[in-house]
Order: sequence, then structure tokens, then C-alpha cells
Amino acid sequence: METKTIITGVIGADAHAVGNKIIAFALEDAGFKVVNLGVMVSQEEYIDAALETNADAIVVSSLYGHGEIDCNGLRQKCEEAGLKNIPLLVGGNLVVGKQDFAEVEKRFMEMGFTKAYPPGTSLETTIADLKAFTEN
Repeated sequence: METKTIITGVIGADAHAVGNKIIAFALEDAGFKVVNLGVMVSQEEYIDAALETNADAIVVSSLYGHGEIDCNGLRQKCEEAGLKNIPLLVGGNLVVGKQDFAEVEKRFMEMGFTKAYPPGTSLETTIADLKAFTEN
């Protein structure tokens, strides 16, 4: 089986590093090649890394509550760069305050994300989804 390449990182002005490292380790442990961009990653950095590595998916983390703002337009930029069908996954504390996650998820799906995860989602769930999304 071909090793799939996943781009990970924490978007925007978010500097939460620990969870990002745990995600990268878990994905590597599951057999993925991980390109971890670290924290405070711009949309363009995700796209450049995905193009450079011919990535199979992009996993965006956001823990400081501004994920909705930081992620807006990412799908369009991916498409403009030629990454038309790349799976885009996002998770963490994506919005400020207590909001119904079904509504939050709907907004991210409307932004073109393949999957949006609520806080506390198990890495096994994300890994299973990534395997499904990146099968040939």
C-alpha cells in the first residue's frame, strides 16, 4: 500500500503546539507520512506544502476559537492552486463560546471542508476517516 501524505498544522494566530504534536505522532503511528507545519500556519502555507509534497489530505487544527475566521476561503484557495479534490479536515475549538456543533459543522461543510470535528473527537475517528478519504 502506498504511504499517504498528510499536511497538519495549527491555523492562524493559534500557538497551541501540544495537540498538534500528538496528532502528528498518531498519524505517523497509523502509517501516514506527516508534514507537520507547526503552529501559526497560514492558508497559503498549507497549500504550498500540499503542492510541494503531492499531499493526499490537509488536517487543520484550531484551538483558540477563531477557526471559522481562519479557515474561511481555504477550499477556494486550494481549488485555485489545483488542489480541487483534496480532503480538508478541521477540528478543535473552532468557534468562540458554546455553540451547537451541528451548526458549526454545517458552516464548515458550506466552506468546503470534507469533515469538521468537535472538541474531544478521538484520533482513531480522524485516522479512520483519513484512511477512507485517501483510498484510491
